[in-house]
Amino acid sequence: MQAIHQSLQGKQQAKQQSANTPGPNRGKKPDFRVMLKNKEMQAALGSGLMMLIAWGIAPYFTTLSVILYIAAYAIGGWTKAKEGIETLVKDRDLDVNLLMIAASLGAAAIGYWNEGAMLIFIFALSGALESYATERSHKDISSLLALKPETALRIEDGQMNVVAIEDLKAGDLLLVKPGELIPADGVVYRGSSSINQASITGESMPVDKSTGDEVYAGTVNGEGALYVEVTKSAEGSLFGKIIKLVEEAQAEVPDSQRFMERFEGIYARIVVGVTLLVIAGTPLFLGWTWSEAFYKAMVFLVVASPCALVSSIMPVMLSAMSSSARRGILFKGGAHMENIARTKVVAFDKTGTLTMGTPQVTDILTASHVSREQLLSAVASVENLSMHPLALAIVEQANKENLHLQEAEHVQSITGHGIEGTVNGAVWKIGRLDGTAWTERMSDVVTGSISDTTSLEGAADWEKVCARLEQEGKTISVVTVNGEFAGLIAMRDMIRPQAAAAVKKLESMGVQVAMLTGDRARSASVIARETGVSMVYADLLPEDKVKQVQALREQYGHVLMVGDGVNDAPALAAATVGMGMGLSGSGTAIEVADAVLMNDNIEEIAWVIGQARRAERTVKQNMWFAITVILALIAGNFLQDVALPLGVVGHEGSTILVILNGLRLLR
Repeated sequence: MQAIHQSLQGKQQAKQQSANTPGPNRGKKPDFRVMLKNKEMQAALGSGLMMLIAWGIAPYFTTLSVILYIAAYAIGGWTKAKEGIETLVKDRDLDVNLLMIAASLGAAAIGYWNEGAMLIFIFALSGALESYATERSHKDISSLLALKPETALRIEDGQMNVVAIEDLKAGDLLLVKPGELIPADGVVYRGSSSINQASITGESMPVDKSTGDEVYAGTVNGEGALYVEVTKSAEGSLFGKIIKLVEEAQAEVPDSQRFMERFEGIYARIVVGVTLLVIAGTPLFLGWTWSEAFYKAMVFLVVASPCALVSSIMPVMLSAMSSSARRGILFKGGAHMENIARTKVVAFDKTGTLTMGTPQVTDILTASHVSREQLLSAVASVENLSMHPLALAIVEQANKENLHLQEAEHVQSITGHGIEGTVNGAVWKIGRLDGTAWTERMSDVVTGSISDTTSLEGAADWEKVCARLEQEGKTISVVTVNGEFAGLIAMRDMIRPQAAAAVKKLESMGVQVAMLTGDRARSASVIARETGVSMVYADLLPEDKVKQVQALREQYGHVLMVGDGVNDAPALAAATVGMGMGLSGSGTAIEVADAVLMNDNIEEIAWVIGQARRAERTVKQNMWFAITVILALIAGNFLQDVALPLGVVGHEGSTILVILNGLRLLR
C-alpha cells in the first residue's frame, strides 16, 4: 500500500510540475519558443527556407531551384490547399485558401516561381500566427485541464484506497499529501496547510486553509497534510464546470466572424469571376496580350483576396479571451466578448455579488442582568444545531471570541418567531423583532457594538436604537431568557471589499450601475449608498428581475447582469451578457451565464469591459486597414502596373500586420 501511495504522489507531483501551475500571469508576452513548436509555423519556416535556397541557386542550377521551389510550395501550401479543397468539395464553396493556392500556381505557370513561393510562405506564416493565437487562447482558457486530478486517496473503514475521482461522492473522506493536487471540492476535516489556488481564482499567493475551510479540485496543497471531506462530485465541482465552459468557448464564434465567413464565400466567387474576366476579356476588348492579361489577372487574384479582412476578427477575439482567462474571467465564446464591449448598464444582484452573501454579527446589546459573553454563548449554543445563515453567523462570532458552547436541550423551531432551547436550565429564545411588543421590556440595558473598542453604558431608547440598526440595513434578532428580555443581536450581510471601487470604475467608463434584489427597499438602499450604486430596484421576485433587465435593455441598450444564485438565472439569461460568480455562485447560475468571474472579484468587470472595447477598436482598425490596402493594390494593379512581387508583399504583409495587431491583446 505504501508503494501505491508513493507512486500516486510521484505521479501527481510530476503532473503538477509539467502543468507549471498556471496563474494570473498578467502582462505575459507571447512565447516565441512555443510559437516555433507550432507545426504550421514549422511548415511555413521550412517553406521559406526552401524558397531562399532556390532563389540563391537559381542562376547556377535552374532545374534544382525549380525542384526546391516545388518543395517550398508543397511544404507551405499543403495544409491550406487541403482546407480549400475540403471547402470546395463538402460545402461547394470557395474560400481564401483556394484563391491563394490558385494565385501561387498561376505565378509559377508564367515563370514567377519565386513570387509564387513567397506568396505561399507569407500566407502560411500568417496562417501559423492565427493558429498560434487560437492555441494560446485555448491554452489560457483550458490550462486548468492539465491540472485535472485523476485519482484520490480515500479513507474507508480506517484504510486508504486509491480511487478514480469519478467514484468520489459527497461525504467521502480524503487524504491530500503535501504537494499533491486536491482531487475534489470539499471542506478541510482536519489539518492545516497553504493552498495554491492560482489555477482556479488567479490569486498569486497561497491561501492558508484549516478545519472548516473550503478547498477546490485542481488546486495544489502546500506543506501540510489535509483530510478533506468531499462536498461535490467530480461533475458538480467548480473544476467540472470550468471544463464545460472551455468546451463551449472553443465551439462558439462571434457574430461578426460568422458574417465574415459568409462574406468570404461570396467575395471569393467575385474575385474568381473578375480574374477570369480579365484573362478572357481584356485581350478581346482592350487589346492586351494573353501574357499581359494573365499576369494582371494573377496580380489581381493575389491583391484582391480577403486574407487580411478574414483575419481581422478571430485573432483579436481569441487574444482578448486569452488575456481575460489569465485574470480569472472565462467566456463561453467570442460572441459574448463582442457583446460585452457594448455594455451600457451593469446590473448587480445584491446578495452574494455586491455583498459576501454570508451575514456577520455587527452589534450585541444586552439587558443589565445579562453579560455580553453569557448572552452570546447561550444563543450560539442553541443556534449551533441550526443551519440558518443567521444562526451560522452567531455561532461563527462565538467561535471568534473563543466562547465555550454548551449542549442545548429541547431545541425547537418556533413558527413565526425563531428558535428556542434550554441551556443550563434556562430557556433561551431567539427570534425576529416584532414591532413594539418588545420595546416595553427594553430598559436599563448595557449596549455594545462589536466594532466599538469600549462598551456604551446607560439607559437606551430602544425604539431609536432599533430604528438606527434597521436604517443601517441590519437584521435584528431579539433574545429572551425565561421569558424576560435579554438583549438584541444585529447582523448584516457584509459588502465585498472591492464593491465600491468596482462601481466607481464602471461609472468612470460611462457605464450605468444598477442593483436588483429581492431584499427590502430599506436594506437595499443602505447597500446602494455605501457602494455608490445609482439605480436600485428592490423587493423583486425572480420574474421581476427578468422584467427589470428587459426594461433596462429597452431604455439603455446592452445590459450585463452579474449574479450568483439560482434565483438570478432567469435574469442572467435575459441580459445581453450574463456573468456568474465562480466561487460563490450556484451551478445553475454558472451554467446559464455567458461568462464566469472565477475569482469573484467584481472589480475585474470594469477591466474586462475595457479589454472588450479595445478588442472592438482593434477589429475596426484591422478591417479599415485591410480594405484600404486591398483597394489601393487593386487600383495600383490596373492603373500603375503593380509588380507581382510587390502585390504579394503588400497583400500578405498586411495580413501579418493585422494578425500581429490582434496578438497585442495577449499582453
